[in-house]
Amino acid sequence: MSKKVVVIGAGISGLSAAVYAARSGLDVTVLEQHITFGGLSTSWSRKGYFFEGGMHWLTGSNPSLDLHSIWEEVGALNENNPCEFRDPYYTVWDGTEHVRLYRNINKMKEELLAYAPEDTKAIKRFYRDVKAFMGVHLLVQDVKGLKVEKHYRPKLSSLLKMIPAGLRLGALSRISHHEYVSRFTNKNVQHLLNSVNGYRYNATSFIYTVASFANGDNGYPHGGSILMGQNILDKLIELGGKVQYKTQVQKIVTENGHVIGVQTKDSFIPADAVIVTQDARAAVDTLFDEPPRDKWIKTMKKNTISEQNMFVGVGVKMDLSNLPFCFILPLDKPFEYAGLSFSELRINNYAKYNDHSPEGCTSVTCLLLGDSYNFWKAAKEDGTYKQKKAELAERFLDTLDKYIPGFKEAVEVTDIATPCTYERYCSSFEGSWMSVWAPKGKRPSYPQKCEIEGVYFAGQRMIMPGGLPIAVYSGRRATQLLCKDWNVIFR
Repeated sequence: MSKKVVVIGAGISGLSAAVYAARSGLDVTVLEQHITFGGLSTSWSRKGYFFEGGMHWLTGSNPSLDLHSIWEEVGALNENNPCEFRDPYYTVWDGTEHVRLYRNINKMKEELLAYAPEDTKAIKRFYRDVKAFMGVHLLVQDVKGLKVEKHYRPKLSSLLKMIPAGLRLGALSRISHHEYVSRFTNKNVQHLLNSVNGYRYNATSFIYTVASFANGDNGYPHGGSILMGQNILDKLIELGGKVQYKTQVQKIVTENGHVIGVQTKDSFIPADAVIVTQDARAAVDTLFDEPPRDKWIKTMKKNTISEQNMFVGVGVKMDLSNLPFCFILPLDKPFEYAGLSFSELRINNYAKYNDHSPEGCTSVTCLLLGDSYNFWKAAKEDGTYKQKKAELAERFLDTLDKYIPGFKEAVEVTDIATPCTYERYCSSFEGSWMSVWAPKGKRPSYPQKCEIEGVYFAGQRMIMPGGLPIAVYSGRRATQLLCKDWNVIFR
């Protein structure tokens, strides 16, 4: 009889772990507290408008990368969702187009130099830094000592291409993204570059992201989060795996240091192994009678600076296809809410996607990054949560109406998500979806096992800063650790 594996969470890491477990001949069941799959990588519809709430580009969409093979193995990338590599990918726009960010780094440099010759020195430094990081990508490796059907080993040529980045890593990791961009004096160039990552990250994260675009990666799969997640789910079902929705695990049950199953509200589900893909930072405190005492768990708690956001989705009865697909609004007066302040807004414009809105209409989204969890938690507790969401939406619409006349009057639907929304649906720590790799901060990766035999961890928290690549990779690795412990061939 095949050993039973329970996966907690049907997000990308959970579905990835489950697909590999099923491929390797194990009896796997995914338990998901929500009514649907996807976890933090999600999208949804409101009154005919489709809002992409989880993915704006996909690292690993370049077919030449090992990570692309992993996305294909789990079924995420298929013939039904080819990737589009939009270019320019950011444009500063306030009624007039100003400066753009292109994938080709030579074109990027030419654009910036022509627009802001006063920043020639900073632009050339930026160009060299991006070029140095173009060889950096996630190296897919197998767990040491694993019996595996197909080995992944880093190529020497890939390692050599990373050397230039290593020479700049120390300096860039010591300063913030915002400090790096402050070297430019042209305000619109600052607005453009500040929009790439959140203000709290170090400059390494910023340069790496731009370099990923420059090396032909970071495309947008047709159908976004929902279709990519559906593809993985279809692959899991095809392999004989099972998913059980509206099933929240209350406790991982152990006996003499071994896992024996999980307890839900309604029943005990026996298991020989449990893979926890709920945010580990929250799970270690909530899913055990006595939390595991591993040193890495203490380190994770100490080092966690969580990335959160307020999500604004708007359905507007206007055709905005004449505007850039992602435009940066430079603001004369900062947009302030929930203790956060923004000098620019990054607006995702889905007018050119036929399946995102009714004909002649447009879905627009915006992420407001920063730590706002305590603000929204307090609003929940004092009964002003709904009022404050409406207030945020009103302020956002007023801002866009200044740049797009008639915008506010044409709005048909607004949708606001806060860190409390993500916490409610995904049980993530403070509603976060990534960790912040701060200036001078450490970038740890965690072993994905604990002192309790048969318990494994996967998800964006396992390798800082997280995101979709870490989700799929850590799901794969969790199943590899399990297969190694059980002496099962990993497929």
